[in-house]
This record gives sequence, structure tokens and C-alpha cells, in this order.
Amino acid sequence: METQKKIHVGLLFGGNSSEHDVSKRSAHNIYDAMDKSKYDIDLFLLTKDGIVLSDAATRRVFDGEPEDDVVAEEMPKMDMSDPLAPIKNLALAKDIDIFYPVVHGNLGEDGTLQGLFKLLKKPYVGSGVLASAASFDKDITKQILTHHHIQNTAYVVVTPENRDQMTYAYLREKVGEHLFIKPANQGSSVGIHKAENEQEYLDGLADAFKYDFKILVEQSIDNPREVECSILGNEDPQASKLGAIDVPKTDTFYDYNNKFVDASGVTFELPVDLPADLTKRIQEMSLGAFKALGLKGMARVDFLVSEDGEPYLGEINTLPGFTNISLYPKLWEVSGIGYSELIDRLIKLGFEEFARQSKIHYDFVALDAE
Repeated sequence: METQKKIHVGLLFGGNSSEHDVSKRSAHNIYDAMDKSKYDIDLFLLTKDGIVLSDAATRRVFDGEPEDDVVAEEMPKMDMSDPLAPIKNLALAKDIDIFYPVVHGNLGEDGTLQGLFKLLKKPYVGSGVLASAASFDKDITKQILTHHHIQNTAYVVVTPENRDQMTYAYLREKVGEHLFIKPANQGSSVGIHKAENEQEYLDGLADAFKYDFKILVEQSIDNPREVECSILGNEDPQASKLGAIDVPKTDTFYDYNNKFVDASGVTFELPVDLPADLTKRIQEMSLGAFKALGLKGMARVDFLVSEDGEPYLGEINTLPGFTNISLYPKLWEVSGIGYSELIDRLIKLGFEEFARQSKIHYDFVALDAE
């Protein structure tokens, strides 16, 4: 009996964002969970400077060598006068069937890598260029959600151009007494601050501007419950059971530290026991947002639930984490889909979306020579 040909996967991780190390953890977990009887896997580390390392060099980092040492050794081998030098190592892996990006934040979730895969005419896991870019930008996301009547928090956008007009007094009147300050294009709570007085606002805004030129100043929900929903699918997506995050009372929100550095004080309810009508509403809002943004494959949708039971859609993550405490795979696990099966499904969805896109025709009308 003829053995079935393995699927050749290019697993990319790392990147130039603040979530570089988180991405490395996710990639390790995904690699370990992939059925090696089904997949041949090439590993590509995207360095902090955005250079793709070869499979051989990447495996050295994967096996525990200090990344900076490996990068310092590899860089002199590259001809940086070649405009394709940053991605040249992708050519070393012949006949990649599908790319699996695990690059959180910049490059991975903002549509950049998706554009590269499109140029390479290769299938890939996850959402396309426009959907990724729109979902990565919190301002654009909220505009689309609002247009589709999906409840989210009130906000104002602060830029370098209007910064002087956006005083604390003005924002308190527009948004509310307690403010959340967020860079529009960052993930994992980087650059996010809660402000309850003018000095906290000014300090938080100054820090947020280190990470973006567009800052959201957002309404704060008093004592919210943080609830999450995982979505899986393409045109007919499904929603997982819901999970809740209980953050220590000493923390103002679920920040980078208690996500990835010290999660000892954080507890998860998986699944969370909420009223049936609220559960259904959050799942429907998640599916509605997924479709409105044109997402594909996967997304984790984060909600704030007020004390009176009103859900506000907070953020959508198109390449959610797969670390040991990441909720996207955990929510599917309690919903009946294990880690390895989840990866199989995501890869299958990537192939299906590529096949669907391949049916689109492009006409080329020749211009008469003058």
C-alpha cells in the first residue's frame, strides 16, 4: 500500500515585535503537537531585525542556543545588498506546501507576511492581508464593529497632530472618568495604561506613543469580567465554549506581565459558567465580528462584561498565542478539539481558503501599441 505523501509545512515565528519571545513559545508548542507522520516541517525564525534564518540556524535556537549568538554568526553569511536578503533563506526549503505563521504582533498579524505568502503563491494558515491589517488596528476594528452594531467601548483617537487638543478634561467628558490608553497597533497589552488622573493620563500617553502614532483613549468598564471566545473556520465558522480570566485585585487589567511573565496570580475558568443568554450573545457577537472583518481560520475574541451583564467586545487576535497558558487552544480543548486536531484543522482551512481564492479570475486587457 502506497504511503501518503507528507505535507511540507514552513513554520515561521519570532518577529520584530514585543511578542518575539511569546511567539517562540507558541512555535515550540505547535511544533511538538504536529503529527510528524503527517507533516515535514521546516522552521524559520524571523529575527528581531526581521531577517529570516535558515532551518538549520533556527533549529539551533529551537534547541536552546542563545538567539543573539546564532544571529551574530549567521548575519555575515548574508549579502545584504541583495534586496531579497531578509527572506532569502525561505528558498532553502524546497516545495513548501503551506506556511504556518506564528508571528504575533508586527509583521505576523498586520498583513505583512500574508502579502509575502500571496506573492509566493502559497497557501497559509489564518486570515488574509486586509482582514489581518484591519483587525490589528484597534481603531479600524472598532469602526467596523460599530458599523455592524457589535457593542464595544467608547473611545477617542489621539495622534501627534491632535495631541495638544486632547486634554485630560476633554477626554473625561467624552469617554468617562476612568481611561484606558492603548496603542492602536500593538498586542499583548504592550503600552497599555489605565489613567484616573491627569498625570497618569500624560504619563500613559507618552509611553503609548513609543509604540504607535495612533493611540486609543478608551472608556473603562468598572470591575469587568474578562471573557474570551475562540473561533475556528472560514465561511462557516464555529465558536468555542467561553472562558474567563480572573486577575488579582492588585492588578488593574490582564497585562503583559501576568500573561507571560508571572501568571501565578491569574486563574482561568474553562469553561466559564455564565447565563445561557449571555453565553449565546457573546458567541454570536464573536462570530459576527469574525465575519464582518473577513477573518479566516482562527481568532480569539476578548470581551469585557460589565457588572450588569453587558458584553463589550474588546479586541480580536488573528494569530492567538499557543503558549502553555494561551486560551485559544485551551478553549477548544474544553470544547472537544484537542491540540493536534486543532492544528490539523487550521492547516486544512488554509488549503481550503487558498483553493477558494484560486477560483478568482483576473482579466488582462491589452492596450493597443501607439
